[in-house]
Amino acid sequence: MVRSLLRSRISRLPRRRHFLSSPLLLSFAVLFAVAVPARRASAQDTVFTQATSGNAAKIRIAVTDFKPSNLDQQTAQPKTTFDSTLYADLANAGIFDVVSKSLLPSGSPGSPAEVHLQAYSDPPPSASFLAFGSIGVSAGKLLVNGFLYDAKNTQYPQVLAKQYSGDSSEESARQIAHQFADEIISHLGGGLPGICESKIYYTKQEGATKEIWMMDYDGANQHQVTHVGSTSMGPRVSPDNSRIAFESLGKNGFQIRMYSLVLGRMVNFPSAGSLNSTPAWSPDGNQIAFSSSRSGDPEIWIADSNGALARQITHFRGPDSSPTFNPRSGAQIAWISDRTGLPQLYIMNTDGTGIQQLTDGGYVSSPSWSPNGQWIAYAWDRKHGPGAPGGEDIYIMDIATKEWKQMTSGSGQCDFPSWSPDGRHLVYSCSPNGNTARSRIYTLLISDGANNGNTHPITGTGADMPNWSWK
Repeated sequence: MVRSLLRSRISRLPRRRHFLSSPLLLSFAVLFAVAVPARRASAQDTVFTQATSGNAAKIRIAVTDFKPSNLDQQTAQPKTTFDSTLYADLANAGIFDVVSKSLLPSGSPGSPAEVHLQAYSDPPPSASFLAFGSIGVSAGKLLVNGFLYDAKNTQYPQVLAKQYSGDSSEESARQIAHQFADEIISHLGGGLPGICESKIYYTKQEGATKEIWMMDYDGANQHQVTHVGSTSMGPRVSPDNSRIAFESLGKNGFQIRMYSLVLGRMVNFPSAGSLNSTPAWSPDGNQIAFSSSRSGDPEIWIADSNGALARQITHFRGPDSSPTFNPRSGAQIAWISDRTGLPQLYIMNTDGTGIQQLTDGGYVSSPSWSPNGQWIAYAWDRKHGPGAPGGEDIYIMDIATKEWKQMTSGSGQCDFPSWSPDGRHLVYSCSPNGNTARSRIYTLLISDGANNGNTHPITGTGADMPNWSWK
């Protein structure tokens, strides 16, 4: 089957997943119709043993069920939702060893006066920290008081005390739990913020159309954002969470379009009358990099956030696509180019200088730069070629050493990795056979690597091309 580039990669129709339906798209895909033997991976065959936070000891924390502050029957369901969400948020954070609730003392302290710290610091809990509090519904409002205590410091134990209010719905309880979890993570997580309030944007196929959807970081609250009625995909949310850039198929092929999350509607983004795809935001939100065929061959361009003042920064025969900015500096771009025969991973300065090839072999796609600027995640079929038993998996590469680590294995065809704002997690899509209709979105904990029980799906089938919000 013909494999195309631009996130598949010129048309953004993922490899092995779709047929090419227009002469324009087909003309680009022909560039990849001839099988090219895969190069050896040379220096990239060195696997490093630590990713982001490595094997640092986790903080042991006890999380009690919150005590009902009144007898209102409306408290029961929000409380259940709050308790389960808070526990899961801290368990998923990657920095905590959360004490099993079966090891906790009976009863739940609702206030500092009710806490007996030694019962949590001594075995069997052996906790270093304790999260507890109260929750209740009063006059139709949900009220939550949350506390974080240092269980080893009996003289000055209080680390955090927060009060929250909202409507009495389960969704409000869920969001308050996310807020409190992020506060705890921020205080104990080595300066990195929590991700519990972050969002994931993605493509969802329903019938013959694809639209942009969004959900909470844990897969809850999934709902449709766009209603274009065509093939819309590859969302990229702006750093301030105000707009989504994506690509949509129209009469002139794929074009970049823009949706305002503030206004709740589409906003203008100019079309150049050529193929335009794979948008990416600069970390200051003032620029967008993308692939465009306006000069003939698909090249990387940069424009301002409204699509004006576009300038071409690559000039080489062979499709270039899928740019991603270095989120820390904003001064470099990683992208995919097939200028050496098969699509490989490159980085360059934003003026097009300083080009470096990072991979040398196989078939590479979908780069995503980590928040701290140290790593690039990407999809890689290392053994791509005639008769090769290749598998497309997610990898991460240390930019300084050029060493990589494989993050998925044997789970199907995995693609479109995107980093969490804290750099501890990845979200990606995977299907057993490359069929978008069967694709699901997964998350994994980077510090623990792959295939260790910390990889799990957060959507049903038909979900693809995830993008994690910047915060």
